[in-house]
Amino acid sequence: MKRIIFILIISFAFQILDAQNYPFQDPNIPEEERINNLISLMILDEKIICLSTRISIPRLGVKGTRTIEGLHGLAYSGPANWAVKGLKASPTTTFPQAIGLAQMWDPDFLRKIADWQATEARFLAQNRRFGTAGLIVFAPNADLGRDIRWGRTEECFGEDAFLNAVMVTAYVKGLQGDHPVYWKTASLMKHFLANSNENNRTYNSSDFDERLFREYYSYPFYKGVTDGGSQCFMAAYNKYNGIPCTVHPVLRNVTMNDWGLRGVICTDGGAFRQLLTTHAYYPSLDIAAAECIKAGITVFLDNYRAPLQEALQKELITEKEIDEALYGNFRILLKLGLLDNSSQNPYSNIGISDTIAPWTRQEARDLAREATVKSIVLLKNDKNTLPLQKEKIKSIAVIGPSANKVISDWYSGTPPYNVNVRDGIKNALGEDIIFRFAMTNKADSAVIAAKESDVAIVCIGNHPLSYGLGWGQNQVSSDGREDVDRQAISLEQEDLVKLVLAANPNTILVLVSSFPYAINWSKEHVPAILHVSQSSQETGNAVADVIFGKVSPSGRLVQTWITSIDQLPPILDYNIRNGRTYMYNKNPPLFPFGHGLTYTSFSYSGYKLSKNTLRDGETVDISFTLKNTGNHDSEEVVQLYVSFPESRVEQPSVALKGFKRVYVPTGGTVSVTIPLKADDLKYWDSEQQKWLIEPGKVKFFIGASSSDKKLDGVLSISK
Repeated sequence: MKRIIFILIISFAFQILDAQNYPFQDPNIPEEERINNLISLMILDEKIICLSTRISIPRLGVKGTRTIEGLHGLAYSGPANWAVKGLKASPTTTFPQAIGLAQMWDPDFLRKIADWQATEARFLAQNRRFGTAGLIVFAPNADLGRDIRWGRTEECFGEDAFLNAVMVTAYVKGLQGDHPVYWKTASLMKHFLANSNENNRTYNSSDFDERLFREYYSYPFYKGVTDGGSQCFMAAYNKYNGIPCTVHPVLRNVTMNDWGLRGVICTDGGAFRQLLTTHAYYPSLDIAAAECIKAGITVFLDNYRAPLQEALQKELITEKEIDEALYGNFRILLKLGLLDNSSQNPYSNIGISDTIAPWTRQEARDLAREATVKSIVLLKNDKNTLPLQKEKIKSIAVIGPSANKVISDWYSGTPPYNVNVRDGIKNALGEDIIFRFAMTNKADSAVIAAKESDVAIVCIGNHPLSYGLGWGQNQVSSDGREDVDRQAISLEQEDLVKLVLAANPNTILVLVSSFPYAINWSKEHVPAILHVSQSSQETGNAVADVIFGKVSPSGRLVQTWITSIDQLPPILDYNIRNGRTYMYNKNPPLFPFGHGLTYTSFSYSGYKLSKNTLRDGETVDISFTLKNTGNHDSEEVVQLYVSFPESRVEQPSVALKGFKRVYVPTGGTVSVTIPLKADDLKYWDSEQQKWLIEPGKVKFFIGASSSDKKLDGVLSISK
């Protein structure tokens, strides 16, 4: 009886606390006053707890939120060991991997995808059935794919800083929404900084000069903050110029003081203790904890509490410094509407007033399918092999180990369904065409299927989870994933393509992969080649839409596909000027950056400039006429590149500075305008510590890739 009375008293006490009004709950009070009030009401133990990923204060009625991954759909459940299992598990809409989303070259559509993901996050966080998802989303990955051997290439938006910045900005805006006060979710970018090798990542140093820091490696993060509005990011495992990123001075000096970030800066998982175990940078955990806070860390992703308490006892850190760190965390809660119950928050009823799960809607299916179609790159199409005309085909064979599966990568959620390439093609054929399938060539099964069919479609690629091996293990040299870089870029499965092509000259290669490959033989011999990234729930339907001409492919590559691994500098060489990316690599590529074909042809003509001289702070509009001169409606990705022939500092041989995805019907003509900002032509002057624009001539060209020039001209730059 006493126990029951005690429970009732505690319950009543919490009801009183919940009913109590505090200044921090009032949305009409200025932000700083609200957050300072909240911090003033907390005891020290609560403050220390709120430096974790579970930022909440039950005693004060602050429920808070968790964190969640979301690179290409919400990774709520899924293959990862941190995914939600059991009764609270749920599917979520799963899009192509981030590298595939980048191949859309469509920031507006990418923003729609991120917005849909944010809706699902709100639903899973607020719906009574679930109530467990986080509203701080670990996405996008703003690291640059400077080396195709990087094991996590699938997570990034490619090798170009300008393209990455545009895509990162779009993704951030999609996640956070367009309300002037409240965010739908909070975008936490990762991994700052220059974290693009997996082997030795917990102690190696990524070394490069300040210009590359500003112009390349940090640029997508910079734009994600200043243009996108993100106020959160994750520090990387590695060192940058000899200092672990977790405690690097640039966290405070650049991202906070220069860019204006005031939100969450978190460690990566286990990175706090690695300051001792792998970096050997500090002698003890209490010193490491104190230095993390001083550097700008506000959230720890591993066990930090005891060392931080010890640091406080030893006066290595002050409570005031912890308060400063907490300010950023609570600012994010405030933006998410978690410090008040305002009726002005348009996102607070998702999953409450609308209880239909977003991932069950037809809109989700359509969005995933369109994203996957847009991401597919037609690498080669000799003699208009594609699209296939079903009325001229009596039989078709689908062959290969990537044909009958859709594989979720480590950062995927669990899709509500998936359609593989085999089933997508079979469903599109109908009943009048004979369909054959062979996963391998055991007992010559693939060769026989190819010989007996009018057309053979071979599907090969990588396995995002290394065929189920344990963490850090890999059995295929050309595969990669987190903690494992690729040791080869040739594709062992290309032998299957050779056998099938020998049996049937009407062979199409569908490369289902997270990475570029040196498929030199296939480029030379196979009539048509498509690339699609992994994991989309609509992979098969999208591939079928392209193969049978329902849609013209229009995706573009976001990394240079090279012909040989010996063309790559050492993977730990972070100075991209040493022959890395399309900007500095002088070797003829297998497929260039920006490459992608369509089922039609386009003519570019009649460019004009809105002004002939561009001054600091201005924008020039470059306009031209684009005509569809072929036989298919299609989108075209027009690209603007510049070079600096009169520059006194080292510059790329060519650099992307604008692009636009444009739909043109058959025989149609559209006027296209690409803005070129003077700010995008600046370089970082390390002596003056600011962005500068050089007077002189800038060359530009407009084309269909970095190697496909259609129109060119010269622009004068003046201060």
